[in-house]
Amino acid sequence: GPSRLPRWRIAAAAAVLGALAFFAVRLTPLYFRNQEFQRYVESVTSPVENASKSDDLLRTWVVEKAAALELPVKTDDVHIRRTPEGLGIDVRYVVRVDLPVYTVDLHFHPAAGAR
Repeated sequence: GPSRLPRWRIAAAAAVLGALAFFAVRLTPLYFRNQEFQRYVESVTSPVENASKSDDLLRTWVVEKAAALELPVKTDDVHIRRTPEGLGIDVRYVVRVDLPVYTVDLHFHPAAGAR
């Protein structure tokens, strides 16, 4: 007759799928929040009038938005660039995610504006 999968194989596959689903549930929101944060950083660099704002003020806006999104961005993580082409903002931050078996560090680098 047709070969049947052994029970342990089915259980193992279910465990793997369960683990993947768990990781997706834990990690996906971070990527969505980072995308929203990226859009915010772009929105700060685009208006020409923001180029005249102080670095400290721009940094504060970016850090406050990150905090609202529950992203661990510190003042030192936000780098303001001013070039003849305009304003640029680079942010580098790490989110540490504790999973049952191990801890993973996710590195994010939202950036916008002049290079």
